[in-house]
Amino acid sequence: MSLHRASFALIAALMGAWTLVPAAPATAQEADMAFRFADPDGGEIEAGVWLPDQTPSGAPHPLIVISHGNGGWYRGHYDTAEALAGAGFVVAALTHPGDNWRDDSQSTQLSARPRHVSLLIDHMTQDWSGPVAIDPGRIGAFGFSAGGFTVTAIAGGVSDPLLILRHCEEQPQVFACRLLAQRPLPVPTWRPVGHDPRVKAAVIAAPALGMAFTDESLAAVQIPIQLWQAADDEILPTPFNVEPIRDRLGRPPEYHHVADATHYDFLPPCAPAMREALPVLCASKPGFDRTAFHRQLNQEVVRFFRETL
Repeated sequence: MSLHRASFALIAALMGAWTLVPAAPATAQEADMAFRFADPDGGEIEAGVWLPDQTPSGAPHPLIVISHGNGGWYRGHYDTAEALAGAGFVVAALTHPGDNWRDDSQSTQLSARPRHVSLLIDHMTQDWSGPVAIDPGRIGAFGFSAGGFTVTAIAGGVSDPLLILRHCEEQPQVFACRLLAQRPLPVPTWRPVGHDPRVKAAVIAAPALGMAFTDESLAAVQIPIQLWQAADDEILPTPFNVEPIRDRLGRPPEYHHVADATHYDFLPPCAPAMREALPVLCASKPGFDRTAFHRQLNQEVVRFFRETL
């Protein structure tokens, strides 16, 4: 899970500060940055898109979709989106309904999230009329924290809520289980299957609740996976979250273990106002350089998707 249950009003006031952190120069355009698309079940979903420079031939580009963690929004991994767009990918990210900085009323309904991502893919491949063509045969996904759970489901992992309940009986002190104690898991409406076969490769960073996926479903996952783990993840600790995915995938992932990193180091470096107001999101361990880490992270994510898509 991504955000502590901090003041959402304060987060709302400061979210824009993330964009004030200087990023590496990008050739990508931010055309049609923010938009909304319809949810067939009702309402609209907020999203944004980053575009590469259009190639002279007008050839279609691969698409990467991004799923944020609890309490986040579509710009939560803007630096990774910029890096991917600068490398020639169309990047689309969404704000998950009911699990964002404005509205956390559905923050424990994790199994609803893969459907949101599939709807985003539908929109980008069927309805979107942007200036760059998308290749529907080359789609990847990136997810962090609760977004990592989301992308694991998109890749083919089948989740069992009873495994989560059992985990919380045994580990009630961990962050995810403390959150579930406040807002119980919606077992009767749980959607175990979220697989979207259009996604051909995935990057999963510090995923939540890896123990929730069944052995059989993970063993059947054969798409390329790049998996990231913070060595000192205080929110989603070892061995309950990353390891059950890493050790049970049918195709071994490209695995990155980041020494001295904590959970929120996967979020972009914070501007001064954000660091002062929300140290829980912005503070790294002494000696850990989040800016340097994100240069490495983004380079590796770009390389992985170039090789697999």
